[in-house]
Amino acid sequence: MAQDDRRPLRTADVARESGYSLQQVRDLERLGVIPPASRSASGYRSYAPAHVQALRAYRGLASAAGPVAARRLLAELFADRTTGSLAEAAAAIGAVHVRLTREREEAIRAQEALSAIQGEVAGTDGGDPDTMTITELAAALGVRTSTLRFWEQEGLAVPMRVTTLRARQYGSAAIREARIVAALRASGYGIPAVRDVVATLRRPDGVVEGIIEARRILDRRLDQIAARTVALLRAGADLAAVLEPAPPARPPGARISRR
Repeated sequence: MAQDDRRPLRTADVARESGYSLQQVRDLERLGVIPPASRSASGYRSYAPAHVQALRAYRGLASAAGPVAARRLLAELFADRTTGSLAEAAAAIGAVHVRLTREREEAIRAQEALSAIQGEVAGTDGGDPDTMTITELAAALGVRTSTLRFWEQEGLAVPMRVTTLRARQYGSAAIREARIVAALRASGYGIPAVRDVVATLRRPDGVVEGIIEARRILDRRLDQIAARTVALLRAGADLAAVLEPAPPARPPGARISRR
């Protein structure tokens, strides 16, 4: 951990600089999210500026990957300060970057799917087939038939009819709904948010409006991913500052070469 020759920081100083409360600083230290503070002879905690940077790194990581993943990542890095390294930190940050990139690609693919559906509704394409079986629809969407049954239970993509042999037939409206549901679910949206979009689709003349709402949802998703990516960049810089070895101290009176 980088050293600093400034005065030791109290818990209140760290809380003020990091934006966390006194109790949060103590709790995060107890969880291993920041390295242990040194203790004075009377038992008071003594922190360094690197502890503030570690807390800022945690804030950024929590925004990018979630607080649970951030706590686990930093606790592993700081479990033994002799083994925590820039290489390990870089690998961990890189893994989160990969995850965010994948989420962004999924959201973009979902937007492309919605654009295709919107074009079909506008009559620029052949549109959906009249009917599909559950097996055919699952194969077209790249999901399991059990997933379609679950969506049906949740009131999403309800089949046109179920025969006496429990064979499901999906009409063009249900197929369109299933495609939109698949696009939103692939981008990480929960059932309640998707159900709201489907409800809009089922209003009179609500198909276009529902598609537009789904696109708004995906736009917000992409904005969130961008904000999480920026937070991760800042966290990486703070984490590097914590783990980077301090430059060797110059002997007293040593002169700096100008060459």
